[in-house]
Amino acid sequence: MHNSSSGAGQASLRLAASIEGLTNRAAGWLLNSGIQEPSGGVARYYRSDTQEFRAVSTEITGYAVSFLVYLHRSTGNAACLEAAGRAGRYLTRVAWNPGLRTMPFECRGQGELAYFFDLGIITRGLLSLWRATHEQEFLDTAAGCALCMETDFRGPSGHHPVLALPGKHPLEGDGGWSRHPGCYQAKAAMAWLEVAEAGAAGDRYRELYDQALDRHLATHASFLDQGQGQERVMDRLHAYSYFLEALLPRAGVPRYAQALRDGIGRVERLLREIRPVFERSDVYAQLLRIRLLAATAGAVPLDLERAGEEATALAAFQLEDADPRVAGGFSFGRRAGVLTPFVNPVSTSFAVQALRMWAEHLSGRFHLEIRDLI
Repeated sequence: MHNSSSGAGQASLRLAASIEGLTNRAAGWLLNSGIQEPSGGVARYYRSDTQEFRAVSTEITGYAVSFLVYLHRSTGNAACLEAAGRAGRYLTRVAWNPGLRTMPFECRGQGELAYFFDLGIITRGLLSLWRATHEQEFLDTAAGCALCMETDFRGPSGHHPVLALPGKHPLEGDGGWSRHPGCYQAKAAMAWLEVAEAGAAGDRYRELYDQALDRHLATHASFLDQGQGQERVMDRLHAYSYFLEALLPRAGVPRYAQALRDGIGRVERLLREIRPVFERSDVYAQLLRIRLLAATAGAVPLDLERAGEEATALAAFQLEDADPRVAGGFSFGRRAGVLTPFVNPVSTSFAVQALRMWAEHLSGRFHLEIRDLI
């Protein structure tokens, strides 16, 4: 049992009691802040110091679709499903290029790029919307994205991370982890598994997912060592957590369960070492979600004290402000204890789901299908 007499235990119980208010504030931010444009597309983030929204991103819109569907299912708020539908139709009718049969990172015209990882996130978002609405266009575009991932990004030893459009030529890496192949790509491969489960592809998609897991299992241990400086390592903790999330559907397999145990220990240690300098809210959220799902699968015992500490720390990233462009969203992170000015839809999505999962665990009601992990 969780020791409710401890400070962390009391904070966790207070958080569980306030989770609906926290959720409603976050939903209000996503619906009313302007982060979602009238087109349905969702901006990468709002920058409060310069009072500007960044450009719409197809990846972030895909994440928002998943989150809005999750909010609708969790709260019954019909406005969330309506907003999810607008975001989904932006992806299927505006962003999807039927001639190239792919989707760019941003719909800006010239010099477009397409990312393997982004297409995986978009596929999973569209599948979540299809499951909620049964509208065929969402399944069809999800299947198109999955096929593009399989065929256009195929490389000699895995999948290229980024292609230049319209020629679909692989680009060389530029130093950032998202431009290089790596274990984080395994989360995108979850899209293949889910397309197969939806009946939109054969067993080869399950095989592609399992092949991706095994390929990245062989190399993941060195991923965090490639970051130069503490801030870069914190960024890589976010990406590395994607790899751990991708292991969850196979958590009952001993080699994957061992990787989850080792990975959780590695992330929690580095997060605590680096956070006085820089901490990301999404890393807290990812770690907490992985802990809960890995424990539910019987792969890794749940460390209640650490999980409670992470939940309390995560909730403190939600912003209170008179400005509706800020109020209720979650900050991207802190540097030297000071919140950054980036109000981030992905940070908000991950945080709300993680905190709801934690509150459900404390009340004995926790259940989440891995396909619904944002």
